[in-house]
Amino acid sequence: MISLVLGGARSGKSRFAEKLADNWLNANPEGKRFYIATAQIFDDEMKNRIKLHQEQREKDWHTVEAPFNPSVFLEQYSHPNAIILLDCITLWLSNLLLRGDDVEGAVEEFINTLMDNQAKLIFVSNEVGLGIVPDNKLGRHFRDIQGLTNQKLAATADEVYFIAAGLPLKMKG
Repeated sequence: MISLVLGGARSGKSRFAEKLADNWLNANPEGKRFYIATAQIFDDEMKNRIKLHQEQREKDWHTVEAPFNPSVFLEQYSHPNAIILLDCITLWLSNLLLRGDDVEGAVEEFINTLMDNQAKLIFVSNEVGLGIVPDNKLGRHFRDIQGLTNQKLAATADEVYFIAAGLPLKMKG
């Protein structure tokens, strides 16, 4: 089971994704929760954001930092009694792009690893295509990669939610 949670910045995506995980865990009390974080800390503001996210989560989450290859942990924690929340696809893509990696290839590899995963998967991703057209080539390239990745994930997902102002709209499933 794959859930994709989309929305803009500060829309409530992460909070909603965590509620999905809580609901799953309530129905599967023997389950274990894994949180795959893709953010990197480059300044104090980001450090504080990450700390706040960590403090808001229940203490039984097992958290791993995976800014470049979350697929390794998806495979490692693939088990029917596991729920994996990856937050977020957007930061993972930007990490790859800024490092000069083959982003499209990494996305294809990532999608392929989902097919055999036995865990309940929840992915958080930003919808970046609703704003203005970026004024530079890198920004437009990132927007395109993000949009195409969201489309691929949505096609693979069993359910897709769009979050705006903290309110969920179920788009698929």
